[in-house]
Amino acid sequence: MKTPKHEERRDLALDAAGVALRAAGGDTAVRGFDGHAAVFDQRTAIGNPLTWGFYEQIAPGAFTKTLAEGDARFLVDHDTRLVVSRVTAGTLRLAQDDVGLAVDADLDPRLSYVGDLIVNLDVRNVTGMSFGFRTVKDDWETITVETTDGDNTAQAEVELRTIREVQLFEVSAVTFPAYEGTDAAVRSVGLALAARGDADAFDRRAAYRPELNDFRREPDPSTRDSDATQPGETTGGRQAMRMKALAARYRLAR
Repeated sequence: MKTPKHEERRDLALDAAGVALRAAGGDTAVRGFDGHAAVFDQRTAIGNPLTWGFYEQIAPGAFTKTLAEGDARFLVDHDTRLVVSRVTAGTLRLAQDDVGLAVDADLDPRLSYVGDLIVNLDVRNVTGMSFGFRTVKDDWETITVETTDGDNTAQAEVELRTIREVQLFEVSAVTFPAYEGTDAAVRSVGLALAARGDADAFDRRAAYRPELNDFRREPDPSTRDSDATQPGETTGGRQAMRMKALAARYRLAR
């Protein structure tokens, strides 16, 4: 499945997600799923906050509007072909509580992949939760953190992003609940910076990870010549900046 260009994703490990299977009972023969796809006010490192990343937290109430207006789905590993439940179908219930975004879903084993999901949850093959979203409102601030290098402790300034409002697309049970691969972390940082729209923030981080430049939002071609030099740019513009960053990263002669 191809991820929409503007969609960000955030993962939560199983212990933090509090995932639990609910046995069938009462008036229904359908098993249930309880857990959290997001936790409020918990700082998470996105990429490397000391160089090309930042810290992030989700503010309480970030899902208020989207839960009132949206129609989110519960998926397996963000795959739109594997729909487990849906808000408007009455099989998925999402709410905000003191912890974060609470998920209450029906698991109908008549769907073969839902039967597989039940087994994978039972044996802990599936180990976390995630949600796909678009940022509507966020704040950025500089904070001071302590760093440790062997026996030495120092302070460093890093950026903290607080997400205030999101448009929620889906929640997912996921096999890999953390950023196991660099590509996923780069994508997360790149999309966040694109939503921020701060060229200086891009420049600072692209000095460490030039591939972040791929996430810069291109101007409307009808209003700007992509080859033209822009105010504040040297001849060659963005391409020159990217080549300079690549040379610095790989210690190439310039």
